[in-house]
Amino acid sequence: MAALGAAMAAPGLSAAPLAGVVKPPRLRPGDSVGLIEPAGFTDDSFDLDLVKETIVAMGLVPRPARHLVERYGYLAGTDADRAADVNAMFADQQLRAVFATRGGWGCARILPYLDFAKIRANPKLLIGFSDITALHLAFAARAGFVTIHGPNAASSWPRFSWDAFRAVAFDGATPLMTNPDGHEDRLVQRSGRILTFRGGKASGRLLGGNLTVLSTLMGTPWLPDFDGAILFIEDVSEQPYRIDRMLTQLALAGLLSRVAGVVFGQCTDCGPSGASYGGFTLAEVLRQHLAPLGVPAFQGALFGHVASQFSLPVGCRAEIDADAGTIRLLEPAVR
Repeated sequence: MAALGAAMAAPGLSAAPLAGVVKPPRLRPGDSVGLIEPAGFTDDSFDLDLVKETIVAMGLVPRPARHLVERYGYLAGTDADRAADVNAMFADQQLRAVFATRGGWGCARILPYLDFAKIRANPKLLIGFSDITALHLAFAARAGFVTIHGPNAASSWPRFSWDAFRAVAFDGATPLMTNPDGHEDRLVQRSGRILTFRGGKASGRLLGGNLTVLSTLMGTPWLPDFDGAILFIEDVSEQPYRIDRMLTQLALAGLLSRVAGVVFGQCTDCGPSGASYGGFTLAEVLRQHLAPLGVPAFQGALFGHVASQFSLPVGCRAEIDADAGTIRLLEPAVR
């Protein structure tokens, strides 16, 4: 049976292609970087102290946004205020990059308030994941420069995540991203495993992020062109039927039929709730949607709602090997 994505005609998905993506400047020790909360709020001053100490431990100087500690319901300030922080950070010539403190929900709400002419004129790294996906995709569509899908500033930043980020953002390296070998006390290792749905290699621009956020942006003007892209997606606390529903939406919209390859990272806490007898597993859902596309596709790469994760430069050209379960950058993310 052909997958929906393979069977559907591909309508226009909005925005401009990513040809000629601009590279932001690399990070250097001593650089000042902005801290924003474009989605949910942090109400614990101790947590914010840890965030600042984390940035200092990177050799950088944290500069909190004006509205960083505000709260508006479950958001970190009004839409206009959160957007104003993003605009101000990208306009500030003294800042080298902008870290999202956390995700949550709310980035999509500020997209109409962003000054993309100002942002486009001041390329600098935007770092974060989860709900920050809305900003990554909108920047790819409207700003045209590379951003980094990686840990938020408030993430735990174990050595694996820090080394991966430093290689991409500071060193301008083009690493081969491969899951580390497991060290469990088992005859057969279970951590870090890869599940291949269709083997082979493919190359293209890395585009994607959180599946829920991506699916809610379908039909809006905030998506880049996915023609020939490597789609990478992850999620958290979603049951298999909901993953099925969102992938079906991407298929019906024509997105899945346009990509050159697919990497599904980590889906944390994504098992079925209650009795699951007779239901599909997550792997079965993914196989149903991805295997018939006819492009390399695999599951299990280390990105998503996990402590140790890769830093994936959105907009950069990369090659995936679905048999080996690897992602290799074909160009630096920074200049």
